Amino acid sequence: MSYENLASVYDIFMDNVDYDGWCRCLTEMLCDAGIRDGLVCELGCGTGDMTERLARAGYDMIGIDVSEEMLGIAQKKELLRRHPELREEETSSGFSGPDILYLQQDMRSFELYGTVRAVVSVCDSLNYITEEEELLQVFRLVSNYLDPGGLFLFDMNTPACYEAIGDTTIAENRQEGSFIWENTYDPETQYNEYDLTLFLPVSDNSGEGKRTGTDEGIAADAEEKEPLYIKREEYHVQRGYTAGTIKRLLREAGLSVLSVTEAYTGKPAAENSERILFAAQEVQKSNAQA
Repeated sequence: MSYENLASVYDIFMDNVDYDGWCRCLTEMLCDAGIRDGLVCELGCGTGDMTERLARAGYDMIGIDVSEEMLGIAQKKELLRRHPELREEETSSGFSGPDILYLQQDMRSFELYGTVRAVVSVCDSLNYITEEEELLQVFRLVSNYLDPGGLFLFDMNTPACYEAIGDTTIAENRQEGSFIWENTYDPETQYNEYDLTLFLPVSDNSGEGKRTGTDEGIAADAEEKEPLYIKREEYHVQRGYTAGTIKRLLREAGLSVLSVTEAYTGKPAAENSERILFAAQEVQKSNAQA
């Protein structure tokens, strides 16, 4: 899996995600648990859309992602938000914004400097953990880094979601870039694989890529006005887990399952729910202190 090329257009193709609504749901659940401020960690933070919203809601955020490219965009967006007077080219290439600590780590082996009040993960980031043993390890790490009684909120796609997509090809064409998504789902293994072909715009002076047209007789003055695109390919694989499997792994990791709902609706999860929101709580430290 790689986000090296997808990172540059990730936000464009994810503009249909209701991050504001999702954030309201998460903050309500956090506040209901008495967590209105303090340290919160997001696993698989990507370009930081949810991380920033939770920071604006009053939490001291830590964003963790394995992709250097995604974190670079997250940090740049944070600096531009905090300092709109800066030009984009003036932003730093580091990973830590003024208020948000971004860390490049694999969630299967992430490390924090201490415990946090809550851990969140959205946009099916945990579906990229395709082995049960590795997902259990992630849950154990979350339990380890949570404060006593701390909260773990995360969403995951279900097998019903991937079955609905099935073996299909999805394409989208925009001025900012285009993609072809060839999807394959195996119901026996519950693995969902997709080959992503991206056509990304590049500047005329980059010396990279070629025009999408094939007519070599195009006049030079017309060519200068046409955008340049470069073709890039990525391979991704996710796994669908049933709610029962996730609940079992959470309990094995020492977490208490509080609720299993259809993601960001508050409704009880059903067999055909395609995205499920889990709420779990740290109990081992709490029990030790009792």
